Amino acid sequence: MSATGVPASSIAPVPDPVVLRAQNITKRFPGTTALADVSFDVYRGAVNALVGENGAGKSTLMKILAGVIEPTSGRIMLEGQEVSFQSVHDAASKGIGIVFQELNLCPNLSVTENIFLGRFLTRNGVEIDRQRQHSRARELMQRLEHEIDPDTLVGDLPIGEQQIVEIAKALSEDARILIMDEPTSALSAAEVEILFSVIQELKKSGVAIIYISHRLEEVIRIGDYVTVLRDARLQAKVPGAEASVPWIIGQMLGNAEPPKRRPRKFTADAPVFTVRHLTLPRPGGAPLVDDVSLAIEPGEIVGIYGLLGAGRSELFECLFGLRAEVRGSVQLAERDISMLSVAARIRHGLFLVPEDRQREGLVPNLTVGKNLSLATLARFVRFGSIDRAHERSEVLRMIRSLQIKVDTPDREITALSGGNQQKVVAGKSLLTNPKVLLLDEPTRGIDIGAKAEMFSIMRELSDQGVAVAFASSELKEVIGASDRILVMSRGQITLDIDAAEATDEMLVKASTKQIAVKSGSARSFEES
Repeated sequence: MSATGVPASSIAPVPDPVVLRAQNITKRFPGTTALADVSFDVYRGAVNALVGENGAGKSTLMKILAGVIEPTSGRIMLEGQEVSFQSVHDAASKGIGIVFQELNLCPNLSVTENIFLGRFLTRNGVEIDRQRQHSRARELMQRLEHEIDPDTLVGDLPIGEQQIVEIAKALSEDARILIMDEPTSALSAAEVEILFSVIQELKKSGVAIIYISHRLEEVIRIGDYVTVLRDARLQAKVPGAEASVPWIIGQMLGNAEPPKRRPRKFTADAPVFTVRHLTLPRPGGAPLVDDVSLAIEPGEIVGIYGLLGAGRSELFECLFGLRAEVRGSVQLAERDISMLSVAARIRHGLFLVPEDRQREGLVPNLTVGKNLSLATLARFVRFGSIDRAHERSEVLRMIRSLQIKVDTPDREITALSGGNQQKVVAGKSLLTNPKVLLLDEPTRGIDIGAKAEMFSIMRELSDQGVAVAFASSELKEVIGASDRILVMSRGQITLDIDAAEATDEMLVKASTKQIAVKSGSARSFEES
């Protein structure tokens, strides 16, 4: 008998609050140890936040838990039973789903086809039930409060909406454990709120969420448990109520501090980059870029802020020559480059670091060194062949300059962390010796230390007279790293202001307005 008088045999056992235990996990790759004796507990019905710098081992641990790779040593206990995963499908069959940091979608397939790829809904186990798949996909979009047409090709969607599809794909699996690796990196503030409400709904149904984010305010807000990795090892773990942003930063970085923002040193009397009346039409709708004019001086850092769909990426694509249908003029160092090809614009001193580093910034089957030198091979050609010694010398110089964490330039680019991959993309651009550098969301999906390094690189370029324009959806980044700020909304520039005068409220208001009217040092707005 129990103390309550009820027979012990009739009392249901209380389930272990920990649904999954990763015990003493070690993972070694050639030349590096990605994880060293790491243990990680996942609590059911809770958000288990995992944080750390790029290269700390977060994504490696998640790939092990999701069946992408196997550990070198250690074991995984699921509901008290030791398990091993041979593939992502094997892990999914045991109730573990994952939303990857780098989107795992097929651009030539529709939203519905991506969601159900490899696990089709069928009639009698034979014929694919396309109508039921379409209906289920629409339900998932409604759950995520998006009106994305299930028949749309994923490649035609902006990256933020592709992220929504990736999340819908994971939700469709009805996972008991759902891993979210940087799920908000490409989402607007409104979309983040929708995701958080979905997470709360999943928690109530007993789903365990493993949540990886470099946005530490998010971690503090929704994390029930916080685990910090540093240098491939477990650094600390506490209940979410005991964590704070300063504490997390201290655990992630130790005594290291991100570099302080330095004031602008290089000044000039005339702009090096001038854009006049740039317009990118959209069939059947308002222009994607709507009559944009701007000028950037040598040594100036211009931050471009705006919500998802504001037109920032499209503007950069037009400036770099990726949109043939654009109208207007682009001048670089008083030379009109409006009709030049991308290659010609690079030769004249313009370079774009794209938002999606995996699809547009890197070649995944090439090495670190080959990715770095890809845009400047012509510089190394002598007597009809590439001077490999000169190429390698420049590659090694860039690796040292940007402190890219790699033991050899011959290492595969996919072996690097997200932050170091981003540095490779930046290094590729710097080897072109740009006069104007465009960076589209340069800190997306990288940690606080790597962000500080990226902004330090931007300021060093500015000190050398390079004009830098970067697009970001992070208010603090735009205000803290810029000399001047432009805000875009619906394809237009709705605010042009010195960073020292800008406030969060001012930028947010400007991002929801349409018409800009010049007024003093800033611009005032009229409701759209």
